[in-house]
Amino acid sequence: MFGAIGRQRLAYVAAAGTAGATTLVFYNRATPIDHKPVSTRPPPPWTPPSRLEMIQKLKDAAKSGEEFDLLVVGGGATGAGVAVDAATRGLKVALVDRDDFASGTSSKSTKLVHGGVRYLEKAVWELDYEQYKLVREALHERRVFLTTAPYLSHMLPIMLPVYKWWKLPYYWAGCKAYDILAGKDNMESSYLMSKGKAMAAFPMIKSDGLVGAVVYYDGQHNDSRMNMALIMTAVKYGAVVSNYMNVSDLTKDANGKVVGAEITDVFTGEKIPVKAKGVINATGPFSDELLAIENPGKHKPIVAPSSGVHITLPKYYAPQKMGLLDAQTSDGRVIFFLPWQGNVIAGTTDSPSPVERDPKPSEEDVEWVLDEVRRYLSPDIHVRRGDVLSAWSGLRPLVRDPKAKSSQALVRNHLIHISESGLITVAGGKWTTYREMAEDAVNQAIKTFDLKPKNECITHTVKLVGTDGWSSNMYIRLIQSFGIETQVAQHLSESYGDRAWTVLSYASSTGQRWPLQGVRLINTYPYIEAEVHYACAHEFAQTAVDFIARRSRLSFLNAGAALDALPRVIQLMGDDLGWDSKRRRTEWANARDFLVSMGLPPQMDGELDQVKGTLGDVNPLTNKIPPAIKDIISSSPLATSAPLTPPKAHHSRGMFSVADLEKVKKEFADKTSITRNEVKILLEDMHLFETDDVVNMNDIVDGALHDMGIKRTEKIGFEQFWQACRMVLF
Repeated sequence: MFGAIGRQRLAYVAAAGTAGATTLVFYNRATPIDHKPVSTRPPPPWTPPSRLEMIQKLKDAAKSGEEFDLLVVGGGATGAGVAVDAATRGLKVALVDRDDFASGTSSKSTKLVHGGVRYLEKAVWELDYEQYKLVREALHERRVFLTTAPYLSHMLPIMLPVYKWWKLPYYWAGCKAYDILAGKDNMESSYLMSKGKAMAAFPMIKSDGLVGAVVYYDGQHNDSRMNMALIMTAVKYGAVVSNYMNVSDLTKDANGKVVGAEITDVFTGEKIPVKAKGVINATGPFSDELLAIENPGKHKPIVAPSSGVHITLPKYYAPQKMGLLDAQTSDGRVIFFLPWQGNVIAGTTDSPSPVERDPKPSEEDVEWVLDEVRRYLSPDIHVRRGDVLSAWSGLRPLVRDPKAKSSQALVRNHLIHISESGLITVAGGKWTTYREMAEDAVNQAIKTFDLKPKNECITHTVKLVGTDGWSSNMYIRLIQSFGIETQVAQHLSESYGDRAWTVLSYASSTGQRWPLQGVRLINTYPYIEAEVHYACAHEFAQTAVDFIARRSRLSFLNAGAALDALPRVIQLMGDDLGWDSKRRRTEWANARDFLVSMGLPPQMDGELDQVKGTLGDVNPLTNKIPPAIKDIISSSPLATSAPLTPPKAHHSRGMFSVADLEKVKKEFADKTSITRNEVKILLEDMHLFETDDVVNMNDIVDGALHDMGIKRTEKIGFEQFWQACRMVLF
């Protein structure tokens, strides 16, 4: 939060803190985040349309002359939020992104859901109402954020270590002001810590000179997974979305108003005209590129990008339940030191930067972060450059202030800009306020384009995909139902929510006594092969980078580990999506280049030759293609011309034959659940048992359903049926 502290300021703060102490007792009562009880049953099955089906919808609309209410350009946090907001109002929405969803800033954030304590300080001492508004709005949105997708976000206590006794009241008063501003949306109250308790909570911290600490609360999330949850929620409400579709031109009517766009499939080069009553530019730091297309030669930039560099360190650098804020770095910037996904991230720098895809962190910035980490950690902890597991740079789309002398003076508030042609641009803001930005943008679009929504904005109560059937204890049922490791179960629960049941429907047997299922991509992290299949079939993953960077977070946690897992990822995706040898090698080269932007050194000569035999390009493992995505393979424009070998009829815990799948689909075609007797008949028809003893089979099925907690009179849903299949087979 806090910059240089003057003694005069301190006197003011101490007086204000004393005067307001009694008020705090009554005003600052945090309201607990209450997650309503959810069903303990697996969620109903839902498979979204594939990317090819989405593209076909765009083609069909173009052919029939059908018009969308809104075309959203950009699939990051803001664009996805706009799509959810508009779709939940009953508007007809299309969304396209020239890269992958969350491929830019939205996957490269500090992973915090926060109001911004440092902005509050600036608002107070600079009498800046805009900064004050930003903090107040962000604190409200923080609360909404943590309730709409609770499996992806959580509260995190953050420590402010204090090394001068007279700074304690300043920090304490600042954090209490932060709590007060949050009001009923506050999560937990900030508090003071003695030196001993601070050392116990954060034993790695430097003890010399430490007099105590102040702890306050903010939120933390998994940014690209949150982005994907938004995309899938928009799809569930009827939005048509596609990644890797570039807006090559904007369409204007006779009056010069934008009425759509020409989009180009990045993979095939095919162009599709899209008609829309309005177009919203939500491309973040790339906003000026679309504005330049809209007004060539005359557009003046409205976005001033700032680069934020983060590094990932091993988990032993910080406790797993407490973050740290370095309030006074050597040059006045602020740095966070946070546990995340089992490792520790530190950052961020804040400096002007050119707009580019996959910017690379400079060695100077990496060393600056390491130097700041050294200042706060115990001298017996040797902070080494070799401990950096990953490093990345993200571009923040800050709104330009003509009077700004540095990026720190740029306002983080969002901007709604309407061009003369009617193009609406929403820029600025931050992850925490994506929902409010989207609401403002859609409100403006309704007014500008005279749209007719069915209802007002409801996104403050809409639960994102993965939330409905999730609870914090769901991972235990995953362990009991699938025989997976605890770490894997927790990871799947916290990454996919109730969709973890579907992810595990793709899991294969380990061939071990324990775990029974869930083959890891790499031993040191809980990512499993089933996630690759799920990403292809359910989350529009089109490239290897899509998976290692955004469907999973492996490249952010450990770029070297991502490189080790890359051949297997390409093998699995290549088999699922029908890549030929050339495409597989291209994927490896592209992913290897991407990992340079994550801190790995450039590839050496001959590196591809060393791995090409492990990409599945010599003997593709076509027999391991999950049957659920066979249709995607056969229709893929990237598929080879040679017919693919269909999966063999075999019965592992994770895969069944195509014939089995068709029988099950037929049984559930016009109903969501079946009776216990129908389950037995279907299992018998699938020939899953090698015995002709029907009585024995009935006993096994009854026992499995009993273990699943299903009463004799209850019906069995689609996901429960597959769960029963695995239990009777193993």
